Amino acid sequence: MAQVMPIRFQEHIQLTNIGINSANIGFSNITMESDKFICIREKNGDQSQVVIVDMADTQNPMRRPISADSAIMNPSSKVIALKAGKTLQIFNLEMKSKIKAHVSNEDVTFWKWISVNTIALVTENTVYHWPMEGDALPQKVFDRHSTLKGCQIINYRTDEAMKWLLLVGISAQQSRVVGAMQLYSVDRNVSQPIEGHAAAFVPFKMEGNKSESNIFAFSVRNQTGGKLHIIEVGAPAEGNTNFTKKTADVFFPAEAPNDFPVAMQASKEHGLIYMITKYGYIHLYDIESGKCIYMNRISGDTIFVTAPHEASNGIIGVNRKGQVLSVSIDEDNIVSYITNTLKDPELALKVSVRCNLAGAEELFVRRFNMLFGQGQYSEAAKVAASAPKGILRTPQTIQRFQQCPSQAGQASPLLQYFSILLETSQLNKAESLELARPVLQQGRNQLLEKWLVEGKLECSEELGDLIKVHDSTLALSVYLRANIPNKVIICFAETNQFQKIVLYAKKVSYTPDYIFLLRNVMRSNPENGTSFAGMLVQDDPPLADIESITNVFMEQNLIPNCTSFLLDALKNNKPEEGHLQTRLLEMNLMSAPQVADAILGNQMFTHYDRAHIAQLCEQAQLLQRALEHYTDIFDIKRAIVHTHLLKPEWLVEYFGTLSVDDSLECLKAMLTANLRQNLQICVQVAGKYHEQLGTTKLIELFESFKSFEGLFYFLGSIVNFSQEAEVHFRYIQAACKTGQIKEVERICRESSCYDPERVKNFLKEAKLADQLPLIIVCDRFNFVHDLVMYLYKNNLQKYIEIYVQKVNPSRLPAVVGGLLDVDCGEDVVKNLILTVRGAFSTDELVEEVEKRNRLKLLMPWLEGRVHEGINEPATHNALAKIYIDSNNNPERFLKENTFYESEVIGKYCEKRDPHLACVAYERGNCDLELIRVCNENSLFKYAARHLVRRRDPVMWEHVLDPENTFRRPLIDQVVQTALSETQDAEDVSTTVRAFMAADLPNELIELLEKIVLENSVFSDHRNLQNLLILTAVKADPTRVMEYITRLDNYDAPDIANIAITNELFEEAFAIFKKFDVNTSAVQVLIEHVKNLDRAYEFAERCNDPTVWSELARAQLSSGAVKEAIDSFIKADDPSAYLDVIEAARNNDGYEDMVRYLQMARKKAREAIIETELVFAYAKV
Repeated sequence: MAQVMPIRFQEHIQLTNIGINSANIGFSNITMESDKFICIREKNGDQSQVVIVDMADTQNPMRRPISADSAIMNPSSKVIALKAGKTLQIFNLEMKSKIKAHVSNEDVTFWKWISVNTIALVTENTVYHWPMEGDALPQKVFDRHSTLKGCQIINYRTDEAMKWLLLVGISAQQSRVVGAMQLYSVDRNVSQPIEGHAAAFVPFKMEGNKSESNIFAFSVRNQTGGKLHIIEVGAPAEGNTNFTKKTADVFFPAEAPNDFPVAMQASKEHGLIYMITKYGYIHLYDIESGKCIYMNRISGDTIFVTAPHEASNGIIGVNRKGQVLSVSIDEDNIVSYITNTLKDPELALKVSVRCNLAGAEELFVRRFNMLFGQGQYSEAAKVAASAPKGILRTPQTIQRFQQCPSQAGQASPLLQYFSILLETSQLNKAESLELARPVLQQGRNQLLEKWLVEGKLECSEELGDLIKVHDSTLALSVYLRANIPNKVIICFAETNQFQKIVLYAKKVSYTPDYIFLLRNVMRSNPENGTSFAGMLVQDDPPLADIESITNVFMEQNLIPNCTSFLLDALKNNKPEEGHLQTRLLEMNLMSAPQVADAILGNQMFTHYDRAHIAQLCEQAQLLQRALEHYTDIFDIKRAIVHTHLLKPEWLVEYFGTLSVDDSLECLKAMLTANLRQNLQICVQVAGKYHEQLGTTKLIELFESFKSFEGLFYFLGSIVNFSQEAEVHFRYIQAACKTGQIKEVERICRESSCYDPERVKNFLKEAKLADQLPLIIVCDRFNFVHDLVMYLYKNNLQKYIEIYVQKVNPSRLPAVVGGLLDVDCGEDVVKNLILTVRGAFSTDELVEEVEKRNRLKLLMPWLEGRVHEGINEPATHNALAKIYIDSNNNPERFLKENTFYESEVIGKYCEKRDPHLACVAYERGNCDLELIRVCNENSLFKYAARHLVRRRDPVMWEHVLDPENTFRRPLIDQVVQTALSETQDAEDVSTTVRAFMAADLPNELIELLEKIVLENSVFSDHRNLQNLLILTAVKADPTRVMEYITRLDNYDAPDIANIAITNELFEEAFAIFKKFDVNTSAVQVLIEHVKNLDRAYEFAERCNDPTVWSELARAQLSSGAVKEAIDSFIKADDPSAYLDVIEAARNNDGYEDMVRYLQMARKKAREAIIETELVFAYAKV
């Protein structure tokens, strides 16, 4: 038979099977902070990544391209911490966001999550805690002890309160691995170095203690062997017995001489310690006794990382092969293993009690019987209470305690048994019943209530029935806990807690007879019954039939209560509840119409019998509600005529629900029934719905009843918004019929929609006492002539005066025109003009009179205005026209008056007297108009004089344009007349510039000859002479010599140079010669004319040394050495002696050289001259 194993061993996953490279499986690359995630850092070539294995979904590892020195997953959530150099970062993988980051000043050699929101950071010298929340930086906790110097940190542990901290490291010494630990107390700020390899903290509750003890277990293997130490750290909790330190030997097989503990996890639930060694051995120890329960090898490879396995309260780890393994106790076998294999029944009992495990039943029964037989009832009770799975808590055990005799001065064995049970656990059903009987007999109901609150009793129907005889409320509590619905509801009803019945029934899914309960409630308390009924229909579907509930109300004629109930029950307005809606309305229309009116007003229901309810509403005088429900036009007309029973606002809105034909029918019925009473409401309806009903039909409706008042008010409500001409005309008609003359005036003045011709004719025919509306229409739409004729022929001249004096003075010109057309007397017209003081256009008045050839009519009025100092151009324009037509010295007026408009008067004079037109245009600088008139009338002399005086380059450009057909006669007059008459140099200058700009060289020469050559004030003007010569150079070179000869006041050198540029060499020579510029003159002959003979003659004539020098150089250059020497001697110029010497040698002219050098040695004392002279003498 196979040996029973006390543990369960399971392989969860093989990391290599999910793609993890075996080279990356090790302590430096894999971290496991809990049994939820395994984090692996992988590097394949240059590619780095982090693989996260979710232990709940091992076949879908999460891979992220992350390069980091270390990565650790949060123990409970998908939050990862990454370390790269001194940079630490925390990321939320699900939200894909960074939580926080920190750059450390020191290298972090080890780090670990010590809670779901805190990371421990270990550097060479210090330990820090870094909270994940907020912006908190890592906080220093303690400094590393010197004993850990040079150690590799492999773990960091804390207790649950984080008051005790432990740092674990290892180092190689003397061919073995030495473990060093530092235990630190936060409260005492004290560290203690400990030799050890693995350790764990675990809360452990000892038998008899109220609170848990804080246990610290650690293991070490040194030269003397292996030990496990289990101690309590910190002061014991109040009322606790100290935990006695336990020390146990740790067995290491002979084949594993270098084995040592590498990991330790403790199970709080089982009170056990799991320890794993480097060689893959599992050790299982009992915390309370320190005894080793089991030891065996579970892995041939080192398990380098572990964590608590929460699902089994065991340990989980990863070995170097990539196996993820877990170990936990086998709850079904461990107790029997301890009993049968370890032969330790006491330990088996303790483990069985502590963990509530089966396997020691026989031991408990045997011990219970032994204690019971010895009369140790209290101890036997304790055994029965602690026995696992409740194997001794049976009716037979109770019966045995009942049969035991009581000892004097002591509680009965049964009470002792119950007391122990109450202290440690909850009583079962049989125990609760047996305890309740004596307590109820003694009347100590409060004890039962206390035990119920504390959960010490198991509630049942039998216990409730037992208690109900004595206390219904306490029994209700038992029934509730025992979930006995029918008994609970009976208790609720008996204690008048009706509102709780529905809540409880829904909670426990129980369906009582609600109608029966409701009838009972209604008889005793209708108000509570109403509330109860409301609760019954809150759910969908309701707990009871609504109609049945309604019948319960009506059985007792509780109409208000029934109404309240139905309003709530039918609030969802369901089609299948239509008959109930009708019933609700019907009962209230018959008994409380105002309530029915309010219900209908809220529009809660739409599925009731509308025709039936409409008739009931009409019978109850609720005409508004009746109309809302009637659909037949005959019913509607019968009810709607009683407008005194209806709200006007509602009635107007109601018409919006009717068809067009029905609305018109109802309006007709209302007017027929009582015109005076219903007229106002009909007007309101017509005004609001005229667009839908048709304005024309509504007008015809009111006219059919000859109700002009109604028509007036109806149209008055829409006329301000209507664009229909008919509406506006009909409104004017109605206003006239009803005597609303002010309104006629207003609409005539403000409206732009009516047909003015039609309104004008109507107002003429209406013959109103006040003609102001007619005046307004004619004024607005320019019927002034018709107005004047109508008023004049009907002897209403006073309205003509009112019109131009008060209504619109600006219409005076048109009125005067109209009066003249009807042959009104001039005196009347004059007086009318004089009496108007408002603003009107003088231009228009003059135009109206002028059109009728009656302009002189205005002369006294105009002269009076001028006398008053009126500077208005129109006034002076009119006077000018009168003076021109009457030939009353018009030219003087045109020249002296500064207020008339030149363009207007000039235009007026063009056909009458072009000369006067020119005078007017010239006065106003109307240049284009003046030129046009002059061209049209051949007044070129006037135009020429004007242009010269005007000095306007733009105008000159205009008249000198080649396209101007009148340019030639105009130029002739400019040359012959205008410039001859002017004495102003600026006039001449502007004219000359204009001719130059127009590129008219021949005309310009003609002009300049007239100015310069003829005897005028500008004959000696230097610039004009220059311009004349230069123009001739460009345009007519044949005249240049004449101008050079005749003129004397020009810029000779500049003109000569220009002539040379234009190859006029003779003219240039003549200029230089005339002005004795001999050097330049001879240069012209030499360089340009190239005639040395003429140059010689010129030199002989002027006998100028500089001229002889120029000539000599030219002769020397041409090879005439003898002549050149003669010229140099005449010039007395030795400056070119070198050139002369060389030329004389080349031509053997030593005699001439002697003559030259004799002259030269007088002017220049040069050695070469003396030498050459001697040489020349020698040659001669």
